[in-house]
Amino acid sequence: MNLSDWHTSNADANEIYKMRTAFHVGGFVQFGLSDKFAVQPEVLYNSIGTVVDVESTTLREASADSFTYALSYISVPVMVQYKATDAIHLELGPQLGILMSANQKYDGDSEDFKDELETVDFGVNIGAGYQMENGLLFNARYCYGMTNFVKNTGEEWYKNNVFQFSVGYKFN
Repeated sequence: MNLSDWHTSNADANEIYKMRTAFHVGGFVQFGLSDKFAVQPEVLYNSIGTVVDVESTTLREASADSFTYALSYISVPVMVQYKATDAIHLELGPQLGILMSANQKYDGDSEDFKDELETVDFGVNIGAGYQMENGLLFNARYCYGMTNFVKNTGEEWYKNNVFQFSVGYKFN
């Protein structure tokens, strides 16, 4: 599950962006560096974005109560993990995202706005996880967007903000 919204340099605009619930799916491989450290490259399909409460903004005129901005990325995080115990790990690492699609949805309509966005997004992840002895794992992660993903904004910038909650299985 992904919970995402946008940060912007415009403090007033930050008030209108609400969390969008979406999903991610993917896979990973893990390379042990020592008993305590591992590197885990991943490939994820990430659905993120934000919801704009129309009543709190004058950005657009529409009969809709809200606009949903739905972005899809192929994301490649590379996590360095510290194994605090046999079951619990902490992780930190960069993430590169390649924009696959961008749609603005309101009143049952959908409009593509991919051309208004940068193709590449970069972020930094921090998280923690728990792995059971049978291979079932649970992970929570926060991704802070580091780059402005909207084109032609002048001095203003927009960055992705994503909380991820994962359930998976690790084959040994």
